[in-house]
Amino acid sequence: MASSSRSFFRSTGVAVRLTLLSTVVLGIAYPLAVWGVGQAAFHDQANGSMVTDSSGKVVGSSLIGQSFSGKGADRWFQSRPSAAGEDGYDANASSGSNLGPNNPDLLKSIEERRAAVAKADGVSAAEVPADAVTASGSGLDPDISPEYALQQVSRVAEARGLSESTVRALVQQHTESRQAGFLGEPVVNVLELNLALAATR
Repeated sequence: MASSSRSFFRSTGVAVRLTLLSTVVLGIAYPLAVWGVGQAAFHDQANGSMVTDSSGKVVGSSLIGQSFSGKGADRWFQSRPSAAGEDGYDANASSGSNLGPNNPDLLKSIEERRAAVAKADGVSAAEVPADAVTASGSGLDPDISPEYALQQVSRVAEARGLSESTVRALVQQHTESRQAGFLGEPVVNVLELNLALAATR
């Protein structure tokens, strides 16, 4: 009986020590090591890839799309539509519309967006690119296609009193090529492009 008790307490002691060791290594040391590597090697990404304006004020993240609507919206490049949250672009409610490609509500909203974009940018409905009328899977895509950005050049230039060549050059400067030369498609980060636009006189 005494031998059994000693064996039980010895096994319990081993289990407790192993639990404490695992907690220290996996619950404290490992997370701290990952945090340290992130801060040292990927500081911007680890802290949300925050973007600041010319005065140093944080205006958003290069990883999260946002709206440029409201008064004076024609002066800005527009993002993709968003289905994240009630008003869109809600980082706490990242999601797509979850509507199938033949859903009548989705098709209706696409046609309404297509007509609105075509009117705003002064192009035909057939010229409006897909990313101008469809939300991404996350609803937070910060990028648009170069085609959509170039389509907006004329409107933005006119609204700001700039030459189209100046605005077009900004788009070209902010067009990111495929990752590693072959992954994905070229994109334009809307927030970074709009900040460059705001700094242009």
